[in-house]
Amino acid sequence: MPRNDGKNYTVARNRDLCGNDIRNAQGHNERQNETYSNEDIVPERTPFNVHFKQPTAGYSEMFDQMEQAGTISTRGLKADATHFCEMVLDVNSAYFFNHGGYEFAKQFYADAYKAAAEIIGGEQYILSAVMHADERNRAMSDALGQDVYHYHMHIVYVPVVEKQILWSKRCKDPALRGTVKETIMQVSRSKKWASQPVLDESGQPLLSKNGKPILRPSYSVLQDQFYDRMCAAGYDDIERGQRGSTEEHLTVTQFKVQQEQQRLADVQAEIAQLGDEKEQAIEDVRAAQERLHEIAPKVKDVEQKSVDLLHDADKHLPEAGMLESAKAYREKKVMPFIKRMQKIYLALYRRFMDMKSEFDALKQQRNQEAYRWEEQARKFQRECQQLRPEAMNFRKLQRVLGTEKVEQLLTAPETLPQQKHNIIPGSEER
Repeated sequence: MPRNDGKNYTVARNRDLCGNDIRNAQGHNERQNETYSNEDIVPERTPFNVHFKQPTAGYSEMFDQMEQAGTISTRGLKADATHFCEMVLDVNSAYFFNHGGYEFAKQFYADAYKAAAEIIGGEQYILSAVMHADERNRAMSDALGQDVYHYHMHIVYVPVVEKQILWSKRCKDPALRGTVKETIMQVSRSKKWASQPVLDESGQPLLSKNGKPILRPSYSVLQDQFYDRMCAAGYDDIERGQRGSTEEHLTVTQFKVQQEQQRLADVQAEIAQLGDEKEQAIEDVRAAQERLHEIAPKVKDVEQKSVDLLHDADKHLPEAGMLESAKAYREKKVMPFIKRMQKIYLALYRRFMDMKSEFDALKQQRNQEAYRWEEQARKFQRECQQLRPEAMNFRKLQRVLGTEKVEQLLTAPETLPQQKHNIIPGSEER
């Protein structure tokens, strides 16, 4: 399923509830637990959750009541047959955020509940239907700088199919044999969600090379049903989950591990970049230091020569000739000497200023590089401090789940079994 492509994909997920799953689903959906593994649940927001069908008792107790009332039948079922299913209906969080949030989500899921009741076969088979509005979308909240909540709906129901019970051959009345004795609503997950044949344009089943009908997975059919009904209800700015995608739903734990893995990768990349910049800064400072060491003696040499010329100028003046007049000495010897000295001083001054300018520039460069590296080092320390709690959580996750399980989460999340709560919008089950 494409990510961040600006499209709003419907998600309809159906899963079996077996054994302890039903008790866990009830605790999560009805917010009966004292603690939750999903850290993004905000208890203060739980009153905002909306029940479109409120359970009248525990899920298992309601099932027994329905069976006693004859609403459903377990006749002919195996002892380990699946009695409950859960449907989760969803669209990506951005869809609701862009349409105003909570109020829009309530109306959307009111219509989604009607669609689900039709797909399930009747509202009487639904035990509970609740929209969760108390699960914070951490990624969007962090990106937008405000709380964004992930609205989705859990529907727990009993999967039933209509079954006709025929009179047996032992019936005393021959006319009744083989005719319908009674019709029951049999609990049957396998028949309720049996795969359906793919039909061609004329309505005939498509066949494979070996002549067998090509089947569409039942959950792909569910996607079509949910999408078609929501479009019919007026939500024409949504799209069906991508066909043919092999991507599975991500559980809360898988999604968070992937998010933290990405954050860790980003920090590691930044650390690597800081390391490269550190090496470059060290090289630049080293080169500047070497150039300073090279120039400094020359600058001092120029300064010393200037001082020597100023203090010992009489040593460099030409001697006056015998009987040479002062005027002739001045014009022929002193003035030419002064001009030569002016040229020398000017050349020395220019050389001095050039070296001084280069010296000051290198010194400034060294200081700038040192300051820049100090800033990078402080930034690196802040990143490490921010990452430390995540690393602690990651190590806790390793201790609880085991290193091998965490590696599976990081490398192949689509192969893991589905968990009981929350899905990440934009994906689809087939």
